Amino acid sequence: MPKIIISCAPRTSSYVLEELKALGYLGKAVNKLGVEVEGTMADAMKFNLYLRSASKVLLEIKSFPAADPTQLYTALSAIAWERIVPANGYLRIESFVKNDTILDTRFANLKTKDAIVDRVMKTKGKRPNSGPNVDRTVLFLHWTGQQAGIYINTSGDSISKHGYRKIPFKAPMMESLAASTLLASRWDKRSHFINPMCGSGTLAIEAALLACNIPPGIHRHNYGFMHTRSYDPLLWKKLLNEAKKEIVNELDFKIIATDRDTRAIEAAKKNADTAGVAHLIDFEVCDFKDTFIPSNGPGVVFFNPEYGERLGDEKRLEGVYKAIGDFFKQQCQGYLGYIFTGNLTLAKHVGLKTKKRIEFFNAKIDARLLEYEIYSGSKRN
Repeated sequence: MPKIIISCAPRTSSYVLEELKALGYLGKAVNKLGVEVEGTMADAMKFNLYLRSASKVLLEIKSFPAADPTQLYTALSAIAWERIVPANGYLRIESFVKNDTILDTRFANLKTKDAIVDRVMKTKGKRPNSGPNVDRTVLFLHWTGQQAGIYINTSGDSISKHGYRKIPFKAPMMESLAASTLLASRWDKRSHFINPMCGSGTLAIEAALLACNIPPGIHRHNYGFMHTRSYDPLLWKKLLNEAKKEIVNELDFKIIATDRDTRAIEAAKKNADTAGVAHLIDFEVCDFKDTFIPSNGPGVVFFNPEYGERLGDEKRLEGVYKAIGDFFKQQCQGYLGYIFTGNLTLAKHVGLKTKKRIEFFNAKIDARLLEYEIYSGSKRN
């Protein structure tokens, strides 16, 4: 059975594995940036629809030895590309190359493209166009040392974007990262989820999608697999219909998102509406200290505050982090508290002992998801 590589952000492969297991697949982490599983094009389509914490789904076509560009071209030319790439189509070549004969990755991409279009021209009499666009057929070359592999990027554009965030606000979290942090938390998807300082609403929206079994890819209309000759539109329609049958339309707990900036809440509401979950989230403009915390817990209170990346910000934010700690202690008894931050110095000002410190990256920022158990009275009691 073909190999499928699912790429993801650093420190998130364990959450991709968790999602695969929930779908009934046994995968294995190949490195910090990817997970390997066996499957067909039908499986790859399913992964694109359901995986929340992944970036791209790569379906292997062939693995082969290649010492230099000539051997690369010869091996690629032997593949029946006329059965994969539409003769009147358009393709993009992506790659990861570490080979002593290649000084510029673009040359390896060019040789790959030439081998493919020459083969299609020879067999079909037509030559596919090529270029940088990711909205049609996308192929991925992985070439290290003497070994190469060629894959269909069945995602095309990255599935780390879940398609609903039309109005971002102040450097929001990537949707796949937000989903990974939720999967890393102990939120059970059946209890209150409170998100003060919600910004453009990504965490609250991802929480609603999770709770309602709404696949992140359900509203997306274009994938790389749709531009291959093996694409089965009836199978895709079947997958969508099966997914829709599992969607829950009402929740018996609260998802609450607040921000003191009216523009943030306006953006969050529009994003939630695009995602189809606006009716499930209570949005409010208020300072985080005034966020309503339901008394009938348990639940999760989840913050993603500023990190103080600019000069002078860190001093100002010391008081904010302290106030978050006070808010936890005074208003969130019986809840689990989470702070996602890229500044562990500021996190010390929370004034509470962390239960867990889970490693992430936010882009290139070394970040942590900090977990706090918030007790009423002493922990012993």
